[in-house]
Amino acid sequence: MVRSSLAALFLAGACASAHAATPAAGAVMATGLIAHRAIYDLELKDASERSGISGMSGRMVYEFDGNDCTGYTTNFRFVTQIDTGDAVRVSDQQTKTFENLKDGKFTFDTKSFTDDQLDKEVNGAAQDQVEGVKVDLKQPSSKELQLAASRFPTEHMIEVIKNAKAGNRLFEARVFDGSDDGDKSLVTTTVVGKPVTPKTDEADAGNAGAFSKTAFWPVTISYFNENTKSDALPVYRMSFKLYENGITRDLTMDYGDFVLSGKLSKLELLDAKSVACK
Repeated sequence: MVRSSLAALFLAGACASAHAATPAAGAVMATGLIAHRAIYDLELKDASERSGISGMSGRMVYEFDGNDCTGYTTNFRFVTQIDTGDAVRVSDQQTKTFENLKDGKFTFDTKSFTDDQLDKEVNGAAQDQVEGVKVDLKQPSSKELQLAASRFPTEHMIEVIKNAKAGNRLFEARVFDGSDDGDKSLVTTTVVGKPVTPKTDEADAGNAGAFSKTAFWPVTISYFNENTKSDALPVYRMSFKLYENGITRDLTMDYGDFVLSGKLSKLELLDAKSVACK
């Protein structure tokens, strides 16, 4: 399953044609994030024999909207065609989340399908409290959980950008995003490189539209189970190019047994309305 927190990292913007000269008015939120819809083409970069995968391709669509006062909504769809050599199957993950930074609330709903058949649904709500994060899980089983203090996805993205701007090259954070079975948070380690000016021959640089020539930070985020030893391998690792306003492209998603690359193919700014906080 793709981590839903990664959806909060796929922040990008341009006009519908992805080649506008300037961002649309009202698209930039108070946090500096951009309301948008982004499409990524996926390809298999590497796979071990243990993975059982001989070929894999797909598409990822990410839509991010909202504001500081009323909250942020994410709609994320990740579809892949997987060839095992003996059979070909289609995996389809559909995730919707809502995060209210002001009130410390987060809701999540993920449906996972294989060949159009529902395999799994995970949904519930989380509340940031003094003693940690309280999770009210509805699916796959109904239960209440008390977890350690954690960042929610959009909150974590804001922290990544803040640290990048401050020149902090390495930092850790615990993140709860409702993925997997929605019953645990993960420890993340983020490594941020020095700012880089894009090269003209980069595969998906032109699809960043007005931001294609803007300097970016190379970022890698590794996710670890909270009870693993410090020298353990991450359960997931993602690398990408991050712009100051939240645009990301040139993704590498490392699941351990296989690695996917994601190239930005289309961007569209959404009209985010400004709302005054009460």
